[in-house]
Amino acid sequence: MITHPHFGPWDYVILSIVLLISASIGVYYRLTGGKQKTMQEYLLADKNMPIGPVAFSLMASFMSAITLLGVSSENYTYGLQFIVINISYVLATPIAAYLFLPVFFKLQATSAYEYLERRFGKTSRLAASLSYTLQMTLYMGVVLYAPSLALEALTGISQLAAILSVGLVCTFYSTIGGMKAVLMTDVFQSILMFIAVFSVIICAVVEKGSFAEVWRIASEGNRTNLLNFDPDPTVRHTWFTLIIGGAVTYLSLYAVNQTQVQRYLTVKDLKAAQKALWWNWPILTLLSLSTSFSGLAIYSRFYKCDPYDAGYITSFDQLMPYYVVDTMGHIPGLSGLFVAGIFSASLSTVSAAVNSLAAITIEDYLKPLYRAVFKTHLPESRESMITKITSLAYGFVCLAVAFMAKYLGNVLQASLTIFGVIGGPLLGLFSLGMFTTTANEEGAVFGLTTGIVLSLWMAFGKHPPPDTLPRTTQGCDILNRAYSNHSTHLHSEDQSDYFWLYRVSYLYNGVLGLVSTVLVGYIASILIDKCLRRQKRIYDPNLFVPPLEKWMRKKLLEKQGNLNMTESSGSSDDLKNGLRTIRQY
Repeated sequence: MITHPHFGPWDYVILSIVLLISASIGVYYRLTGGKQKTMQEYLLADKNMPIGPVAFSLMASFMSAITLLGVSSENYTYGLQFIVINISYVLATPIAAYLFLPVFFKLQATSAYEYLERRFGKTSRLAASLSYTLQMTLYMGVVLYAPSLALEALTGISQLAAILSVGLVCTFYSTIGGMKAVLMTDVFQSILMFIAVFSVIICAVVEKGSFAEVWRIASEGNRTNLLNFDPDPTVRHTWFTLIIGGAVTYLSLYAVNQTQVQRYLTVKDLKAAQKALWWNWPILTLLSLSTSFSGLAIYSRFYKCDPYDAGYITSFDQLMPYYVVDTMGHIPGLSGLFVAGIFSASLSTVSAAVNSLAAITIEDYLKPLYRAVFKTHLPESRESMITKITSLAYGFVCLAVAFMAKYLGNVLQASLTIFGVIGGPLLGLFSLGMFTTTANEEGAVFGLTTGIVLSLWMAFGKHPPPDTLPRTTQGCDILNRAYSNHSTHLHSEDQSDYFWLYRVSYLYNGVLGLVSTVLVGYIASILIDKCLRRQKRIYDPNLFVPPLEKWMRKKLLEKQGNLNMTESSGSSDDLKNGLRTIRQY
């Protein structure tokens, strides 16, 4: 077992080539086609992208280096229980595809939050946009921080240099290449992510002789338990927390998140977008399952000498890169290929977020402000350049946040916490709009505020350290065992000393945010309407999920009485006006 990083010349060459290819894709799309002169081409790829690249991009947008490093270390440290979250993906995919997605496709707006202005008003749109901006800025900081851990473990290069190298390349190609460059680099980078994970699994199987032997070692180390059905919400990972919390997290990302909605709109029609989402599911699941098994593969190597307790690494998130250099460092270029996969995972996620944040800034902040000040629309000739400058600015903001990400702890839990505290309430806000005709703007915004406050309170209180599975340094060499304080590590701190809400599983952050937003928003809307004695509004049915839309159209037809041919198609004056407004926006 090595005690120091080793990263040879060929490793640096391969890593440099990968970063150069990603940057070159951006240059290529800057110099071809329409040269990104229009907003539709820059932000929506002219709405003519094939399903395949979009499906890979949907996966790569959030399956970042956090997934590769965090999920593998999760299964190494806490066991295989986390793979149950994949059940939530298959349960939530049809909800996103057939309830939420049709609404956004009818709207055909660059900003997903334009829906909220149509359904509620400008205040709700601004509140949601600001929440999304905060969420993605924090998340991108964690995403940029993750590969710096890998490079530090493998090469000894400082986190500063690693963060700057990833952040600058990513900012460059996403700024000049637009959405087409982002989508195509996502495909290239997704392939590298799979290569990185499978290289770990194959190496372990070759070393141990079979999958069965890897599983046997993990089983003896109590890493293969999958049957935790404890309904106690304070238990970190159970079937309940992973399926319920995982489904809410998935929907907050794949149903209403601007980053994903913008990708759906790059294909030609709704059916193509739904196919892309369904194809994303097996790709996402394959990466999740293989990364989980890679954690067991790493354990089969270090089960007698834990590298963290022995002092070889400074964070559990460095386990996978340390494993690579320990087992494959003697093969020229292989460590570089692995780090390229880690870097690619971060590049794909950050580029997606930078592009989407630029879209939100232009559509939700700049355009309304420009109309308010100059009483006219922002000239199209200026939009593309301003958007690129905005993308560049967000790239630098994310670099700054990355240097603070180390204070957030475990990268996987930190990322899911960020998604939960903001994503859950935002999902609740959209749900209030799409699933009920009762909610109004005042109630919805109050519900969103309540949900975010409660989620933040729950997420950032003083939490007890989670119990980890046993680890040992008994198999380490004598020198390193001397530096280890003990051979096994288990947290046995009395959790009853902590406030109950702080002991609840972090996966319930989003659930609390969703439920509180919906309940508070719905009740507040009813009370406000009663106090102000408002009459019931007539809404455009296209603003609601398909089942409710059909019911509303039926009610409109019943009220019209004598129907002519136009009315029999589901139109009324109110409906026509609503549809015309959406088309003209």
